[in-house]
Amino acid sequence: MFTFLLVVQAIVAALLVTVILMQKSEGGGLGVGGSPAGFMSARGAADFLTRSTTILASIFVTLSVVLAVIASVQHRPSDIDTSLVKQAPASPASAPAPATSNDPLAGAASSNAANGAVPLAN
Repeated sequence: MFTFLLVVQAIVAALLVTVILMQKSEGGGLGVGGSPAGFMSARGAADFLTRSTTILASIFVTLSVVLAVIASVQHRPSDIDTSLVKQAPASPASAPAPATSNDPLAGAASSNAANGAVPLAN
């Protein structure tokens, strides 16, 4: 049902785009000739396209709401797969003590060197 309505929604959207693009920006409609009082006169085409746009837009919005309701009803809560969750590493019992030098960069250099980083130049 959901797939069928989704296909209908796509068709309505394509028709809506087509009908909107056929209209003139001034509201003239198709701009094709014909009898002045006929169906496809400038005024008749504009009325037809305006009505078509209104109807297709209403169908589009209605289908959007229906599809949203169906999607929320069919939504099944999924179980979260925790097989790839990393365990936090155990904290070491004794952390290396910082250097007690007067140089403020000496402690950073020794701790970086203990971590495998490149030491700072002195």
